[in-house]
Amino acid sequence: MIKANISINSIKDSLKDMCGKDVTVKLNLGRNKFVTFPAVVSGIYPSLITVSPYDKNFLGKTAYSYSEILCGRVKIQGQKSAVK
Repeated sequence: MIKANISINSIKDSLKDMCGKDVTVKLNLGRNKFVTFPAVVSGIYPSLITVSPYDKNFLGKTAYSYSEILCGRVKIQGQKSAVK
């Protein structure tokens, strides 16, 4: 569900402060399946964000578009603030 008061530009602005910092990523895989893992934000690009998981055996996708964050499929929570 898209939240009416949040835009992609506001998500980009809040994620720029998290670049290079420790975050917790929570993925909604559908059918009540969630994956949560610690990571560090490795790159901020015009259309996506990349994260590097601390677990070397993690085989999931580590690049997410801003629309996935906007729709609630991906939640990135930093130490002080959260992007939902």
